[in-house]
Amino acid sequence: MNYNNRGGFFSSMPPVLKNLILINVVMLAITWFVSTMGIDLNAKLGLYLPNSPHFRPYQLITHMFMHGGFWHLFFNMFSLWMFGRILEQVWGSKRFLLYYMVTGLGAAGLHLLVGYLHFAAIQADAIAMLNTPSPDTFAAFVSKHFSEYYPQVYDKFLDKWYLAPHSTIYIQQAQEYVRQLLNIQLSIPTVGASGAIYGVLLAFGMLFPNTVLMLLFPPIPIKAKWMVIIFGGLELYLGLTQPGSNIAHFAHLGGMIFGFFLIKYWQKRKDVFY
Repeated sequence: MNYNNRGGFFSSMPPVLKNLILINVVMLAITWFVSTMGIDLNAKLGLYLPNSPHFRPYQLITHMFMHGGFWHLFFNMFSLWMFGRILEQVWGSKRFLLYYMVTGLGAAGLHLLVGYLHFAAIQADAIAMLNTPSPDTFAAFVSKHFSEYYPQVYDKFLDKWYLAPHSTIYIQQAQEYVRQLLNIQLSIPTVGASGAIYGVLLAFGMLFPNTVLMLLFPPIPIKAKWMVIIFGGLELYLGLTQPGSNIAHFAHLGGMIFGFFLIKYWQKRKDVFY
């Protein structure tokens, strides 16, 4: 990496990479600042499911520049700097920016699709439970889809319902709890540039497959192509086994998938230079 006396390390970055990092850093600083005034910017600019009352189309873009905290931002921007600077130097700024945005939007699209299907399954189980309301069916519903809330629900409600399983009052309370749990599911925003970052990682692995990289955890050398395969496989496994996770595994996969097809398209179309 070259340095110069006028700007040092930061000015040596290619322009798109530099501005992407700047925007993300500034947005986190603004998020922290407005939080002192009681404004949750992540809740406004994060991405919600399309059937959420909080969803707005602009969130497809804005969520890519929001982060949940310093370390979330740091690891994303470090990865972007590590791989993105090389891609922008090889591709040029226009192509790199196009790739970054396409993979980010592709990641959001796959995340929304999987999230919509996951919510539909929860909603179907909720309807089935309310058609045959009982303490057992309600306990099974909460344990399956909202296990983190089960102890709270049991202590405040379920233990009493078990003593009077046919009570209409408890059935009505169960209906209200279901509405609240579904609303919680629709009120969780997704933030971060991780989908586009995984797309950048995929691109580096495809363009420089035999480049040896040093992992941070554990600190072992590995070729870029194997790292991409391992990361992609891990995200697929975690996405399938942890559908309710607060990490958007399918967004990561979406960034890699859309990146793969875009690179293949560019390789096929030799007359496209942007």
